[in-house]
Amino acid sequence: MSSSTSVRTARRRTVRVAAAALVAAAGLTLTACAGSDAADARSAGRTNTGAAASESTASGWSGLQSTDAKADVLGKQSGGAHAAKAASPVRTQRLADGISKAEIYRLGDQHYRAKIVARGSVLATLETKGHDAGLDANDMFVTLTLDGQVHSWMGGGHQGPGTFKLAGGWTAKVTKVGELRYRAQIIGHDGVAATLETNQHDAGLDANGIYIVLSSGGVISAHA
Repeated sequence: MSSSTSVRTARRRTVRVAAAALVAAAGLTLTACAGSDAADARSAGRTNTGAAASESTASGWSGLQSTDAKADVLGKQSGGAHAAKAASPVRTQRLADGISKAEIYRLGDQHYRAKIVARGSVLATLETKGHDAGLDANDMFVTLTLDGQVHSWMGGGHQGPGTFKLAGGWTAKVTKVGELRYRAQIIGHDGVAATLETNQHDAGLDANGIYIVLSSGGVISAHA
């Protein structure tokens, strides 16, 4: 081989080696960049996740990402709490008809539920939600008060509209305001003391120890 040929061959080898070195360097650079980007992404992910977790924890909802999820968990939690509270009645009370009874459950502060049960079947349910509750059960009247007391009596109903004298010196002025909607103004010595109104369901009231029920059919009855 001539000296010129050897020189050219050496130059080609040098170029190939240099190119290979450049490719390797580029590969290292890309790997380094990819590693840096991945690290940045992981860091950003940790930062975002940490921020989200911090925000969720601050609002009392760690790990929840949507309002629906929060509502679902809240429903399960509150439902579970209510179920635990209402698993068994605080007491059972025989009613005025001598056949049915009231199972009284405490759901919360001034929040009670009474199930009217006869022969193993639930016939009706009363619940206090910021006010007393009442029921006309085939001429047996039942009230459930905010403190969980149940009172029942038979008969004594007046069919409204009209004005009627009630037990305890009260007067009831009953008016019809719509389909299955009646209003009763409970009037004492000083004027109107309270108002009962039905909206497709009966209403009840404890008027200083006088228990009053107004049915959705406009029948009003009171008992001391």
